[in-house]
Amino acid sequence: MAVPWEDALRDEPAIREAASVAVDAALLEGVLMRTEGEPNASDVVNYAPFTLLPSAVPRALFQQAYAVQQDFNLLVDAISQNKEFLEQTLASTIKVDDFTARLFKIHTQVLEEGLAQSVFLGINRSDYMFDCGLGRQPALKQIEINTIAASFGGLASRTAAVHGQVLKVLGRSEEASRLLPNDPAKGLALGIARAWELYGSPKAVVMFLVEEVQRNIFDQRCVENELWNRDGQEVAVVYYREGYVPKNYDQQNWEARLLLERSMAVKCPDIATQLAGTKKVQQELSRPGMLERLLPGCAQAAARIRATFAGLYSLDMGEEGDRIAAVAIAEPDRFVLKPQREGGGNNLYGEELRQVLEKVKDSPERTSYILMDKIKPQPSMNYLLRAHSPLQVSECISELGIFGVYVRQGKELVMNEAAGHLLRTKAVEHADGGVAAGVAVLDTPYLV
Repeated sequence: MAVPWEDALRDEPAIREAASVAVDAALLEGVLMRTEGEPNASDVVNYAPFTLLPSAVPRALFQQAYAVQQDFNLLVDAISQNKEFLEQTLASTIKVDDFTARLFKIHTQVLEEGLAQSVFLGINRSDYMFDCGLGRQPALKQIEINTIAASFGGLASRTAAVHGQVLKVLGRSEEASRLLPNDPAKGLALGIARAWELYGSPKAVVMFLVEEVQRNIFDQRCVENELWNRDGQEVAVVYYREGYVPKNYDQQNWEARLLLERSMAVKCPDIATQLAGTKKVQQELSRPGMLERLLPGCAQAAARIRATFAGLYSLDMGEEGDRIAAVAIAEPDRFVLKPQREGGGNNLYGEELRQVLEKVKDSPERTSYILMDKIKPQPSMNYLLRAHSPLQVSECISELGIFGVYVRQGKELVMNEAAGHLLRTKAVEHADGGVAAGVAVLDTPYLV
């Protein structure tokens, strides 16, 4: 996928000037993160890592990703309301994965007591790569859908302006004018505000739950600043920007999570929606007829969703799991081994995948993983700008995320939107990991 400025990549003086302008533009636009040395203070900040130049994205696949996002919103919402599906799907996982089991226990307890919550807010991000395996035309294939703490909507709202300035410095004003507007922060805030309104208490507040160590505070501030300041102590909406990994919880935090789930507050996500985003659910959705079962009467939506699926395989105990485990051990480079964890940097590839599967192949522990076909995108050349790092060209691959927002009151869906996009790019030598994990950087799509 060629871009019009490929010749500029070979012009070292122009690249150095553009990089200097890019860093200043990022600081001016607020594409910021706290430093590793002072992760909880904003006295000293630096620019968030980003590409020097926008990356090419196939226009048709970009449009496909946006078109299917409302379908994914409907699907996640349907799963969160389907007690039997979650029970059946996660039955084997909760026996071997304590974190998922504790989430599921709270889910079950709250259902038995009766839901106090009547308004439901979903903010998710569906992530894709452009698969060029077997020399075919690029195809949109989903990596995962994040149903809790889907981040970088704030900084993504500010990145396109930085890349526009860089293109202008390189004499590419016409191409700069073609960069798409993108404001996920506003879209996410509109969803939170709508849920707050439906809660019906004018003095109630929106509560952000964030990690104790918080370098990515400015991404959250972008969303916060789109919301009105309100007085009061009653909590209308709880917006989780943490709570997706075991280290976020001690016993007191588990008790707090149960307390919040029992409350009338709108949780984003409620615990059923968090469970809907597990890898085991992702794998189960690929079974023939499953989407039609979850979305009755929505055959076209099911077809649009299914078209984005890569091959997904169960490692449950039994003949099917035995067979796919043996194939993956024999051909580990064909697959990705995915545990039930969020946050990046958890997936296993190649020799490491083979070693783990050899160890757990005859144990129920293997059911805490799923297998997915490895997606093979076409690399491109770009510069990855990081503070205190040398300026050098890298062979890169990109991942496109589409933000989705929905609000449901009782059984009525009152909002269902695609809220913007996020493009992240990393050097090809890194198999896994996002921006927060220090591997990928922020990027802007240039449609070709």
